[in-house]
Amino acid sequence: MALLKANKDLISAGRKEFNVLLNQQVFNDPLISEEDMVIVVEDWMNFYINYYRQQVTGEPQERDKALQELRQELNTLINPFLAKYRDFLKSRELPSHPPPSS
Repeated sequence: MALLKANKDLISAGRKEFNVLLNQQVFNDPLISEEDMVIVVEDWMNFYINYYRQQVTGEPQERDKALQELRQELNTLINPFLAKYRDFLKSRELPSHPPPSS
């Protein structure tokens, strides 16, 4: 089943808006764990999906398909963002020093 043009446009708009949100993030103190950042980003994604749920059109099956595709699109943006955050956290770790030898 092909997506309706209006739903494709909504998915595209949602993807662009979500990407802007991710790109606006500035990592600084206080730092949160990677696990907590995953929760935050998933909450953002759910917020976007719930927002667009009210706007997709068509029969229930078409709407579900559009929301599923939106979720997949947003997930493709989340993975590089979380990798970037993971790298940021690693860069902030203090180097471990070997114990002094006696």
